[in-house]
Amino acid sequence: MPTTSASDPLPASPAPRERGPWDGWDPEPARLPAAAKAIVATVVPGKAHPVPRRARPTLTPSLLADDDLTALAAIVGTDHATRDDDVRALHLGGKSTPDLLRRRLDDPQEAPDAVVAPAGHAEVAAVLRACDERRIAVVPFGGGTSVVGGVDPVRGSQRAVIALDLARTASLRALDEVSLLATFGAGTTGPQAEEMLGARGYTLGHFPQSYLYASLGGFAATRSSGQASRGYGRFDDLVHALRVATPRGDLDLGRAPASAAGPDLRELFLGSEGAFGVLTEVTVRIRPLPAATAYRAWTFPDFASGAAAFREATQRGIRPTVLRLSDETETRVNAAMGGHLTRLRGCLAVATFEGASPAEAEHTRDALEAVFAAHGAKSRGEDPARSWERGRFASPGLRDTLLDIGVLAETLETAATWANLQALKTAVTEALSASLTAAGTKPIVMCHISHVYPAGASLYFTVVAALTEDPRAQWAGAKDAASRAIGEAHGTITHHHAVGRDHRAYLETEIGPLGVEVLRAVKATLDPNGIMNPGALVTPAAPATPPAATGAPA
Repeated sequence: MPTTSASDPLPASPAPRERGPWDGWDPEPARLPAAAKAIVATVVPGKAHPVPRRARPTLTPSLLADDDLTALAAIVGTDHATRDDDVRALHLGGKSTPDLLRRRLDDPQEAPDAVVAPAGHAEVAAVLRACDERRIAVVPFGGGTSVVGGVDPVRGSQRAVIALDLARTASLRALDEVSLLATFGAGTTGPQAEEMLGARGYTLGHFPQSYLYASLGGFAATRSSGQASRGYGRFDDLVHALRVATPRGDLDLGRAPASAAGPDLRELFLGSEGAFGVLTEVTVRIRPLPAATAYRAWTFPDFASGAAAFREATQRGIRPTVLRLSDETETRVNAAMGGHLTRLRGCLAVATFEGASPAEAEHTRDALEAVFAAHGAKSRGEDPARSWERGRFASPGLRDTLLDIGVLAETLETAATWANLQALKTAVTEALSASLTAAGTKPIVMCHISHVYPAGASLYFTVVAALTEDPRAQWAGAKDAASRAIGEAHGTITHHHAVGRDHRAYLETEIGPLGVEVLRAVKATLDPNGIMNPGALVTPAAPATPPAATGAPA
């Protein structure tokens, strides 16, 4: 991409990134305060079944033949193509509660047959050609934070499967300070991108809950939506250009801020989850770092009045950076967990406001406050919003700790129009409650709005329940009930977690059989032998010829 950046050199490539442990989100699981443990015991009735962690995983043996490994190592270097179990164990799949439970319950663990780490687009393209010829499945792997089965090491109809680790592509490739565009290697994580941009006074502003580990390529491939989406937009709003390697060849998509040159082919790869090819470079829109940030929190009498206020503010074009509304249950539980059991009632809303000056940030805050006051909101000052910001990346790690004490904590999300939002919320809450209660444990079902649009909003559900003796079946039944309720209530099966393998069965309800056929046709064109992330998004096409063995595994 041509760049008109300043003459100063680009920030140096980032230090090697952290990766979460094989069996959880964080190397050091979050600690539950004594008060929180007591609250969990009170609000999660029934006898819980703790699931202990393992000290070390036992993996399925590698099926990758010696000559396959030699061919891949010739492309990326012998240090970057390996069947080593310690490396394979870090690529077992994603980080959903079923993923974490499987790593505690099953033995051995399904693992990729090898991990291959290319350094850039040319090496990615060469690896895909080699794997296509040898009938080896390829699962692109960024931060490994999928919670919908999007990075499971599935062979499908292929002889073997590799995890294509994109960490070595992490870099800032170009910075256009006139157009405010930055090109990154797809394996660059959120913190790495912010560090490199911050050195030049810019920010991407994309902060999903997976921010600490997830990659920019993963953000694009899953249509991620960050916590500051009201101010900065979803990640697909931030994408200017994509470079893609596919088994059939390369694509460079996006050259102008807008175009009428036919359908936008970038849209085929935003949300494609590696099923069509590998995103190798992502060019994104950036902004100057804000000079000032303001905070404010309110409580509404109930969820309906809060949602009405959010709708009015959004439709009037008021743009805080962060805007979140917790329902009554989530407000009560979060207050109790924070030791503020008697201080909050109703529904808590928090917001942050950024600007080029304190006056600009405060102007947006005051405009939002006027709308909220008209809907019965009571100001709670800055502290709840600042407290939320301090802990906003901690929640995923809590599920590790809760599993240790026999408590299921899982999430799912959807979105709908404002007119349909309350009906969808009720349907999903009732489906989750009925399924988990029937399985033997009455749950707590919490919900919040964290992404808003003029036409509607997202709903993000958190479910807490005592684990039963068969926790995977317990959650599978609840997730299926909720997913069916979403389809029947005309919500989307996923607002920002993507389809993966977990949502694939429900996709046809949303886009119809012809829509699924269109996706399969795209896959058949770009990936005719079905090597790319088999089973993610859509079922792969049958291979053109049967896989042929080229050697024996070691």
